[in-house]
Amino acid sequence: MPKATLLVIHGPDQGTRYEIKKEIITIGRGAGNKIRLLDTEVSRRHAQLEYRDGRFQLNDLKSSNGSYLNGNKVESKTLTNGDRIQFGQSVLLFGQNKSFADSQEIANKIEIVHPDASDESSMIKPGSSDASPSVIEKSLHDSNSLTKDHETLTNLQVLYRIIEEAVTPSLSPEQLLSRILKLTIEVVGADRGCVLVLDEESGTLNPQVYLHSKEFEHSSRMPVSRTIVDYVVKECRGVRTSDAQRDQRFEEGMSIVQAGICEAMCVPMQGRYELLGVIYVDTTTPHQKYLENSAGWSEFNEEKLRLLSSIGRQSAIALENNRYQESLVKAERMAAMGQTIAMLSHHIKNILQGVRGGSYLIDMGLNNHDEDVVRKGWGIVDKNQNKIYNLVMDMLTFSKERDPAFEITSLNETVQDVCELMQSRAEEKNVKLETNFDTDIGEASFDPEGINRAVMNVVTNAIDAAEGKENGAVRVETGYEKSTDVVFVAVTDNGSGIPEKQLAKIYQIFESTKGAKGTGLGLAVSRKIIREHGGDITVESKEGKGSRFVLSWPRMDEDHRSIESSTGVDNLE
Repeated sequence: MPKATLLVIHGPDQGTRYEIKKEIITIGRGAGNKIRLLDTEVSRRHAQLEYRDGRFQLNDLKSSNGSYLNGNKVESKTLTNGDRIQFGQSVLLFGQNKSFADSQEIANKIEIVHPDASDESSMIKPGSSDASPSVIEKSLHDSNSLTKDHETLTNLQVLYRIIEEAVTPSLSPEQLLSRILKLTIEVVGADRGCVLVLDEESGTLNPQVYLHSKEFEHSSRMPVSRTIVDYVVKECRGVRTSDAQRDQRFEEGMSIVQAGICEAMCVPMQGRYELLGVIYVDTTTPHQKYLENSAGWSEFNEEKLRLLSSIGRQSAIALENNRYQESLVKAERMAAMGQTIAMLSHHIKNILQGVRGGSYLIDMGLNNHDEDVVRKGWGIVDKNQNKIYNLVMDMLTFSKERDPAFEITSLNETVQDVCELMQSRAEEKNVKLETNFDTDIGEASFDPEGINRAVMNVVTNAIDAAEGKENGAVRVETGYEKSTDVVFVAVTDNGSGIPEKQLAKIYQIFESTKGAKGTGLGLAVSRKIIREHGGDITVESKEGKGSRFVLSWPRMDEDHRSIESSTGVDNLE
């Protein structure tokens, strides 16, 4: 089964990666889509991906704002590695790992030809260009070169395309090098080519990418001369061979002539600081102009060698950047992991201290046969037990993607359950908990367990914020906006409020305005749940006067709109 992914590189879901399989997958803003984008400019059912004849195909589903592939509006188009798909403000990068890309299979397509007693080094013709100067730099210094030399102008255009490919986001170094090699074979007129990358640990050159032109029959393995590769690595400059079929120096012993090679070029991939590998291309069939010209004609010339050297340089820089990004992501991941462990350890330690305190009271009460002390100790243990449960549930909710289990049920009853559970907490902190439910809401479609947790987190924060405030109060409301078909839960407190500079950070994980009392997970989890329902959380807060959080989402999702009338709810469509 082919493995393909969509990586969101821009938009509200940036950084989210979706695995794609053979089934038809719909993309859109609605809850019924396999890939759901939280982008207001994306239609409820925007597009679909369909696996057909070994390829994935993008089909637009008559969306309002259209679907774009690599900047062009499309109705239906087959996808290839590295394609950029845009829906509204969201840009997704498509990547597919095909079976022929397996490293062992590529290695089987390439044969490193070792020199024997014959002197193959005599066939090498060093080029005049090394890996560092580029065709662009040379041409820009000559103000007349663009008008006098059509070939140089063509090479400039080619290099522009190569550079554009090099800066295009890629899912892997193999895909990056594959795109560059494909364009290289096309512009230099080669039959086939490969990229050998230097292994950082062993120091050996290993086949990384192999491609051939459409016209080339690739039944045999591609021979790569060890003599040529060693020379390029040692001298760090490009070389080419020409007229290999007629050169008498290749007749004795093993040589690349035995494979029918007519011409070959090899250039280093010299990065900013080190050599990363080589690019090797060849031709196996004499060009028609060569056959017609008794003096001989070469497909590969000095100008193409300079062009290939510049391509090698750009490829190396692109590969360096890719490795740098991988290292940066790894470092950030390790730092985030360390921060997560440290924060969770801190909160768990505080909870365990409470459990130990309660256990001590229970032990003392049992020894003294004092039931009141035992009850007091158990109350402390039970409270910290609930803290552990809520912490674990928040961690599970935040750490994994989940599809809401939608039901058509009463929002007022779900919120009422939350308020009843939180009533004892409010009384303990001397905070008045008020409710005001809209009886005109009727039933709505949502995940009762998810909404219960989202509302509970917000109500808990509100009670904590109002603690210690004279006449501290929290009001929980439900409502329905008929014009937009949206239901909402509003939680208002008269606590200390949130400083303006902290408002932008309140949804970040482990960011808490409660200090040591909070985990920094509650609001992040609540927003994640509400966004899974296609809605969002808004907040209004004034320092010293309190805050108001509004959790809102569509009353009915796509899967339930068609049965609204059968449930006694007015159909608003």
